Amino acid sequence: MKRERVVVGLSGGVDSSVAALLERDAGHEVVGVFMKNWEGDEECRSREDLVDAAAVADVLGIELEAVNFAAEYRERVFASFLADYRAGRTPNPDVLCNSEIKFRAFLDHALALGADRIATGHYARVRRAGGRVELLKATDAGKDQSYFLHRLTQEQLAPVSFPVGELTKRRVREIARDAGLPTHAKRDSTGICFIGERPFREFLARYLPREPGPIVTPDGREVGVHQGLAYYTLGQRQGLGIGGARGAAEAPWFVAAKDPSRNALVVVQGHDHPMLHASGVDATDPHWIAGEAPRLPARYAAKTRYRMADAPCELAPRDGGLTAVFDTAQFAPTPGQYLVVYDGEVCLGGAEITGSGSGPSTVGERRTGQVAEMMAGGSSLLVP
Repeated sequence: MKRERVVVGLSGGVDSSVAALLERDAGHEVVGVFMKNWEGDEECRSREDLVDAAAVADVLGIELEAVNFAAEYRERVFASFLADYRAGRTPNPDVLCNSEIKFRAFLDHALALGADRIATGHYARVRRAGGRVELLKATDAGKDQSYFLHRLTQEQLAPVSFPVGELTKRRVREIARDAGLPTHAKRDSTGICFIGERPFREFLARYLPREPGPIVTPDGREVGVHQGLAYYTLGQRQGLGIGGARGAAEAPWFVAAKDPSRNALVVVQGHDHPMLHASGVDATDPHWIAGEAPRLPARYAAKTRYRMADAPCELAPRDGGLTAVFDTAQFAPTPGQYLVVYDGEVCLGGAEITGSGSGPSTVGERRTGQVAEMMAGGSSLLVP
């Protein structure tokens, strides 16, 4: 086997540590690169991660370079993140971070260092066949990250390897422990890198003003006060502050819709409430990893949220985008999140969710219109 120069994105976590170890043990020349993607009051965590990455590099006997992509991150990821929240959507910055930073800015930097390949600690796999690269789910279904990688291109995937994609998380930690890597028991990072351990609403309030308004039921009854529509997402249960509303049944509240015209947040009770489920999803700006769309209409599996299981659906083109009709209604598909499409273990790509079914441009908009009609004196609320 040819000895390749492999540049590994070392984050200071156990997964990328083991990725570097496996590449080194395969006989390749390994160089570690630590990416600093944010500058602000969460830099302390970044410094701790850099210390951990340096400790791993020392144990492995490899070079480590720290590079600063904070400017690129603010321009390509964070600006879009804020714009989506201002527009009432719930974005997924990890998807953009992968396509714009980890597999663009970092990839470009690695190639400039003379890399033959790059490697990361993502839980996913690639398969090369017929001159194309396919993105596959990880062996560990509970850790699979193909959802977050669905907007990568052939050019981005061609020089990439995911060394831990064939392993379970437990096995990764065992390998790290046996090799004496200092990250073997390090807790997995969660949430968005630039928010850290702070409450999300507290962070967002630094950039988007609080605009309190009523929290209402579908029949127009006010049950609380929200802090600003941008701070909430469809399907949200925690942080509503309306538990034990007088005269209400003892069941959890969920966000079902937003009514910007009245600055009202619409809530319902119970996870199974029909306003929280949609059998169809509209999506825009489709991206296909193969570089071209699959033959449509056709049946595939898709998910509207990372933690959801793949769900069988009929996928078809619609107004330059996609529409998916699921065999079983999906819980709270949300604008700004992604409809990610799979053919078995192969991730085909995806598109940004804009609406439910073939109806309005925003999930919950049809329901919101009906809520507004009822609040203005209409007769009944129809739900899909």
